[in-house]
Amino acid sequence: MSQDDINRQAFKEEAQDLLSELETALLELEEHPGDQENIDRVFRAMHTIKGSGAMFGFDDIAAFTHEVETVFDRVRNGLVAVTKELLDLTLASRDQIAAMLAASETGAAVDHERSRQIIAGLRAVAPEPECETGPPLADGTCPPDASGEEEDAVTVTYRVRFRPNHDIMQMGGNPVALLDELAELGTALLFTHTEDLPPLEELDPEQIYLWWDVVLATTQPRAAIRDVFLFVEDESDILIQAVDKQGLLGGDEDYKKLGEILVERGDLTPGDLKRVLDGQKRIGTALAEAGLVSSQQVESALAEQQAVREIRQKRAAPAPTETVASSIRVAADKLDQLVDLVGELVIVQAQISQFAAGQHQPLLLSLAEQLERLSDELRDSTLGIRMLPIGTTFSKFRRLVRDLSAELGKEIELATQGAETELDKTVIERLNDPLVHLLRNSIDHGVELPAQRTAAGKPAKGTILLSAEHSGGEVLIRIEDDGKGIDPEVIRAKAIERGLMSPDTELSRKELLGMIFQPGFSTAEKITNVSGRGVGMDVVKRSIESLRGSVLIDSTLGKGTTITVKLPLTLAIIDGLQVKVDEDYFVLPLSLVEECVELIRREGSDSREQIVNLRGEIVPYIRLRELFELPGKRPEIEQIVVAGVQGSRIGIVVDHVIGEHQTVIKSLGRFYRDVEGISGATIKGDGSMALILDVPKIVQLAAAAQVH
Repeated sequence: MSQDDINRQAFKEEAQDLLSELETALLELEEHPGDQENIDRVFRAMHTIKGSGAMFGFDDIAAFTHEVETVFDRVRNGLVAVTKELLDLTLASRDQIAAMLAASETGAAVDHERSRQIIAGLRAVAPEPECETGPPLADGTCPPDASGEEEDAVTVTYRVRFRPNHDIMQMGGNPVALLDELAELGTALLFTHTEDLPPLEELDPEQIYLWWDVVLATTQPRAAIRDVFLFVEDESDILIQAVDKQGLLGGDEDYKKLGEILVERGDLTPGDLKRVLDGQKRIGTALAEAGLVSSQQVESALAEQQAVREIRQKRAAPAPTETVASSIRVAADKLDQLVDLVGELVIVQAQISQFAAGQHQPLLLSLAEQLERLSDELRDSTLGIRMLPIGTTFSKFRRLVRDLSAELGKEIELATQGAETELDKTVIERLNDPLVHLLRNSIDHGVELPAQRTAAGKPAKGTILLSAEHSGGEVLIRIEDDGKGIDPEVIRAKAIERGLMSPDTELSRKELLGMIFQPGFSTAEKITNVSGRGVGMDVVKRSIESLRGSVLIDSTLGKGTTITVKLPLTLAIIDGLQVKVDEDYFVLPLSLVEECVELIRREGSDSREQIVNLRGEIVPYIRLRELFELPGKRPEIEQIVVAGVQGSRIGIVVDHVIGEHQTVIKSLGRFYRDVEGISGATIKGDGSMALILDVPKIVQLAAAAQVH
């Protein structure tokens, strides 16, 4: 892959992040139209997309984004109000930019007519001002009145040092263009440093060896100067300091002495300055002769001194240095490969520990224990890298709720809690579609129309709460609405009508609510583009179960509905409980296991009664041997592993409980992928295989076997 391809790919990744940031800022701006911070967020996102797009050859994106940026520059200057129409058009602009990016990946044609429609709409809601003093300026403001009746803007003089990385040209940067853009902000005095130039035979024509000091007198804010270097600040040494404010040329006030300027710039230490001053020579000559600074640095400082002496000033304290979080972007496939390697390391570590346990050598046992500790830490650290806050997914749903509720004529607010809750990136990626289905269902079936809510004594605006929290080795995601709730009798009638149950079947309230996850079930009165075809909730359940999770529903008529999704933290490595039936080994996810008890065979007991009394609580159990039709004879004393599944307790009877086992999950081959009751496999310390049990599915299989 060429450097240009790498740069273009980096821009696409950055643009996707910026589009997400843009959407979030616009939705927050809709709630608080006067929030200047969100207005600035929108402008910065547009400005960055435009600049980076132009730099890396996405000229159509840059040109389109420039139009939107121009409008929000006027919003930023208080010339255009934030309205719903403006936000709708800006969100449409965001979608159009995303479509352009997608087209650059697939080679599909871009809908330029759509771009023209959006631009025309923006120009209609935010027309350019009519100025009596001349054409509008670039920022949308009118030029000042030449008569001088208007008050002059405050002029501030800045010291700007621009020292680019040597390979800035290879990264798409152009120092000359940046300096020209800087000069357009006001009156600039430029000094070029050439002391870093190497000998001719060592000079690389693709490298930049020059750097610059600029004294800039401008009415523009410091942020405008920093914006000039927006795309190169990470690869450059940039200093912006205010040294003078609001003066007149030829003023009497003196400026800093030459030595003070060099010390402020960092070119000279105070100690070196004092030592040279003691020599009683002219400061510039003495410093250069002493070899403490170059003659060019002295000339640059003298140029600044002369320029600022010409301006009457009041000292402006420089703003505190901003702290930038350090992070790197890593390709997902590299991260997946790292997790796979850690998984293999865990398997080898288990083999070494098992071998060491049989050798009875203290040193070998000690080394095996250290290896186990280090491999555990490496596993946790690697999995921690894969963990992402679920808020990255939550933020995408605000747009869904906004657009869909407007389409249905409803007023709905989406509230979120626990956005910082972390989950494996693979789980988050596969969770998006099920959550979209559940949210659409709450919007369409749950929350009522404003008139219906008002008649029921509720606020006209409904609320959907999307929350997440950790619970042991799982994450609980809840979607709660304050809508009309679900009537179990309506579900019963619909299920009978669709042939999903017979009229004489008796089901509990919980079982009736669970019917909505049956294929083909729907309570919608008519088919719309949102719902009514009986497709969705069964798909949601299958998708969540494929993540080794579960979904529960609870509802109160007239109050609302809560759907709870339980998911494992990761799909790569889990803590498991290893058990044995005859000569076969199995692993249960430790997060589901509550306790282990003995099951003693008693004379005269009915073997068909598969229940056990645990401290006064009746717990049903399943014999794994019978369920999987395994050979061999049951031992006199069996073990019951009690697991919590979908709010109930169930026992799984095995021959022996081996103990905890750090389980690296391996997917089954395509011939065995659909085997019910098994979610995967793992490799034990001795190299043999153990199957990972899908406990919720085992409960379903046992229930189905009893029915038949």
